[in-house]
Amino acid sequence: MNPVFDLLRLSTVSLDVLVAQRGSRAGLAQRQRSRLALLLDAALRGSPLYREWLGPGAHAGMALEQLPVVTRGALMARFDDWVTDPRLRLDELRAFMAERERIADPWLGRYMVWESSGTSGQPGIFVQDGHAMAVYDALEALRRSAPRPLVHWMDPLHLADRHAFVGAIGGHFASIVSLQRLRSINPWIAATTRSFAIEAPVAELVQALNAYDPTVLITYPTAAALLAQEALEGRLRIRPREVWTGGETLSPVVRAHIEHGLGGVLRNSYGASEFLAMGWECAHGHMHLNADWVILEPVDEHHRPVPAGAPSCSVLLTNLANHVQPLIRCELGDQVTLHSELCTCGSPLPLMEVCGRQDDALRMATQDGGTATLLPLALSTVLEDGAGVFDFHLRQLDARTLLLRLPQQGAAGRAAAARCRAVLQRWAASQGLAPLTVRTELGHAVPRGRSGKARRIVACSPDEVAPSQGMDDT
Repeated sequence: MNPVFDLLRLSTVSLDVLVAQRGSRAGLAQRQRSRLALLLDAALRGSPLYREWLGPGAHAGMALEQLPVVTRGALMARFDDWVTDPRLRLDELRAFMAERERIADPWLGRYMVWESSGTSGQPGIFVQDGHAMAVYDALEALRRSAPRPLVHWMDPLHLADRHAFVGAIGGHFASIVSLQRLRSINPWIAATTRSFAIEAPVAELVQALNAYDPTVLITYPTAAALLAQEALEGRLRIRPREVWTGGETLSPVVRAHIEHGLGGVLRNSYGASEFLAMGWECAHGHMHLNADWVILEPVDEHHRPVPAGAPSCSVLLTNLANHVQPLIRCELGDQVTLHSELCTCGSPLPLMEVCGRQDDALRMATQDGGTATLLPLALSTVLEDGAGVFDFHLRQLDARTLLLRLPQQGAAGRAAAARCRAVLQRWAASQGLAPLTVRTELGHAVPRGRSGKARRIVACSPDEVAPSQGMDDT
């Protein structure tokens, strides 16, 4: 069978996805149990690492909570013992991914391979076989329901659509590998999809998008917010019918800003290198977990389960589709809230809210001589809600000083910097912080990791969290 695409395998998985979507929560639970048993059986038979970790008494019928929590770093440190195909060797895969011209080429003629960005501190390499890719394809095709299906009644093959992916295209990252794979197997997708480098100068990116005039824009929330601002200021003239975002946290304020600037319908997704299609928003605007193929366990800082409706400190992922590289209770670090109630759309799939992990918490000095932690979501909300600024880079210099970099220049940049400084200092005072110095620099793009994801809030090292000598605002 073709490792890149097998129609029979995709059809079989797709039928099951449709049945599960229209079934019950009991049916989802049964699928989880049977697929977990198959995954454990594959891990115990083929992975020396899992045999060692689980011990001689391990068996495929073990309950999930009996299994150890693992980290990406621990798995990568034993990669050759982790995978169930002994032909997969870490040094060879790293050499393969150093060749950019081989993005989306099947490894060993049968595996898709991609790397993670390393925003969590430990880059990873992930190998997917044909079955895992069929699962991802089916979930993407059948659960990312078209928000305006009547638009295509004259164009059922979507031949009039033009998809623009704005992201990291220079490495073997999951998004570009998946896109290139689809382009290689489907001539319609190849003819109607283009990729644009997220690291390109904004003016150059805007010019290229204006020339292409996409009907569907696919990118990260921070990039979509930047493009929305370009549209509001008259430089970007595209009006996509749909905007697909993912890979970063999307706040309600940023969503409204993107929808206002770009128009169309915004659909947000949740995925990771560990499992591409964990969730998509339904037509009612609610995020659903694809619980028939992935298990997420929201946990506290001690890896204890948190109740439904409560936000987690982290989350443990179990990929039920990938048997060649078992991921069982792997800590992601995302903050996830799973809800027990059913969605009004009628789906049995669990509702969830996700807060990603791309930004740092900041430890700042307080008025009484102690320190307090500022959550990145709170800081970004202050700047978005209070100053109307969505594209920024905030770096902690010490316990009393922040450096704010903005892409704007001139009078508009100075005005935006003044608004940011005012709202940050006012909010800091309301939090009981010591007087806060906010230094500003204009004309700086938001730094992005190799995968293109923006890190907007960055903390200094713990030994640098000491009172400053009161630098002046600039």
